[in-house]
Amino acid sequence: MAADVQAALRETSTIELRLDWLRSDAERTRVLRWLQKHRPRRAIVIATCRRREGGGLFSGNVKAELYWLTEARQAGCLWCDVEIETLRKLPGHSLRTYDLPPRVLLSVHDFRRTPQLSNLLPQNFRRVAYAVKIAATARSVADSVRLLRFARKTPNAVVVPMGEIGLPARLIALREGSALAYAPVAAASAPGQVSLRELKYLYRAHRLNHQTRIYGVIGNPIAHSLSPLLHNTAFNVRKLNAVYLPFLVKDLREFLNSVADFNLRGFSVTLPHKQAILHHLKACEPLAAEIGAVNTVTVRSDGSLYGCNTDYVGVLRALEKKLRLAESRVLILGAGGSARAAAYALAQAGADVSICARRESAARELARAVGGEVIPRRALRSESFDAIVNATPVGMHPDAAVSPLKPSELHCGIVMDLIYRPERTQLLQFAKQEGIATVSGVEMFLAQGIAQWELWMKRRAPEAATRRAVLAALRKEDRSRSSR
Repeated sequence: MAADVQAALRETSTIELRLDWLRSDAERTRVLRWLQKHRPRRAIVIATCRRREGGGLFSGNVKAELYWLTEARQAGCLWCDVEIETLRKLPGHSLRTYDLPPRVLLSVHDFRRTPQLSNLLPQNFRRVAYAVKIAATARSVADSVRLLRFARKTPNAVVVPMGEIGLPARLIALREGSALAYAPVAAASAPGQVSLRELKYLYRAHRLNHQTRIYGVIGNPIAHSLSPLLHNTAFNVRKLNAVYLPFLVKDLREFLNSVADFNLRGFSVTLPHKQAILHHLKACEPLAAEIGAVNTVTVRSDGSLYGCNTDYVGVLRALEKKLRLAESRVLILGAGGSARAAAYALAQAGADVSICARRESAARELARAVGGEVIPRRALRSESFDAIVNATPVGMHPDAAVSPLKPSELHCGIVMDLIYRPERTQLLQFAKQEGIATVSGVEMFLAQGIAQWELWMKRRAPEAATRRAVLAALRKEDRSRSSR
């Protein structure tokens, strides 16, 4: 804990000391003695000793919790966090008889849902606490919006939308009026968290204001996406007041109803929404409409949505470096949004396109649209192609140990996988073992993402910087995985 305090103070002057995470009273005593000797004057320390009833790890009773908070004051802590469950157990709901740190943050935690906020706090809470914190699990984007509205209208309020759905709101909470934003010193320890360094340097959460242009990516799942790294790196390099957020979207219509609340200027679309989003657009570029899938949406000044497809560009740029596409025979595995973009791109480049998909009706429809043919899975042992393109999510992180095809089904000169995380999927490893050339999905990911960024920003993207950032993240992840 002492080491984490020192690391945190290199990035921020405000830290929360979770005394309940220490294993014993002896450890709590040692840490508070260390803090008394080593706390920098500029540091603002919030002492927390949350009991299990309030969602913490402290097994003691209310009296024991308040004892450790008074000890924290002696160690120099100016603030303490007291959960509402503790306040309710005190006579008269008062803390006056306890020598606590002078500033009290009254906290409410709900790890299951976002409760109704209007009657959540006692009427006299301002006589007890200097500030109030609401930490609640967002089960929908609408829950996140409610928490942000609470921060806007409540003085000295802290809101912490928890869970992966709540992450975008958590990242812009300071901008919306929250007095604090929470981040772990090192790696994220729960869904919906980002590390302190990511909060500051990737998302620049402490610098966002109401002039910040907000973009994002929607999908389910979304935690694997490196699109925030790509776009935010480009924003940082070009010194633009913009941020790109990851939205876990299970209900597309519900998300679209919140676009205005987040003041979104545009968003990327990934699985499983690339085709469904078409029904919600006011207008769409002709190519994207023909493909029947959209991966890029611009929110126009009147709030209407305009759709484009940059996956098309990504596939072409990635494959044409390795293969003369005209008159080549290419198999596309899958029939979803990414497969449709790949099929149209390759067909217009002059390739003979074959489709193999689990949904036979979708495969037939796509093959008919691009003048291609349907290849059943059982035929792959004998059919040969110039290239095979995997456009399914099979093999995507965290299920990286699986492959959509077996080595015996790879009769081709090139295998391309549209999955980019991991960089070397199991499918690409099989291909390499068979002596087949490979194209990583990173190439398509970078090309389509840069095309999106330039579409929104109307200027050239810093391609070299974004490539370095994405490749460094992927290779760091590969090293971590191989060392386990």
